[in-house]
Amino acid sequence: MRPDSEVCLISKILDFYTLTDRIKELKLSGKRIALCHGCFDLMHPGHIKHFQSAKEMADILVVTITPDQYIDKGEGRPVFNQALRSESIAALQCVDYVAINQWPTAEETLRHIRPDIYVKGQEFERLVDSTGKLQKEYSVVKEINAEMKFTQEIVFSSTKLLNEYFIDEKNSR
Repeated sequence: MRPDSEVCLISKILDFYTLTDRIKELKLSGKRIALCHGCFDLMHPGHIKHFQSAKEMADILVVTITPDQYIDKGEGRPVFNQALRSESIAALQCVDYVAINQWPTAEETLRHIRPDIYVKGQEFERLVDSTGKLQKEYSVVKEINAEMKFTQEIVFSSTKLLNEYFIDEKNSR
């Protein structure tokens, strides 16, 4: 028999299409849905504070993660596979549901989940992203009549932290 905390964790991690059905039910019952999406390869205080702030914006906080096969952050990434990243995020009390995205970007995810609010960190507030992904996501947010909001929390870069403290050290051994 599983401990209660493990059962709770498993019930928060849903396959993508089960999640979309669950979100439809929640919206029909009047719940406001916030969505955060990203790689979240190395969980750090910036992510935690971001999720906590996002939860304050809605009744239900959903976090979707980029699947391993679509992470384009460089060699050796992701460091943590999608299952471990999902479990780490689901362990946070402020997160209601976690799913692994099915596409390289969040555009189709937004169209399927249709959140009331799409939440990004303050570093994206100017809608500047050299990859163009954020601009495309913003267009979809407008298309589905959702809001894009930004948290104002401490910002760290998982890529920078991994490169400075983990990947370089691992390669030097």
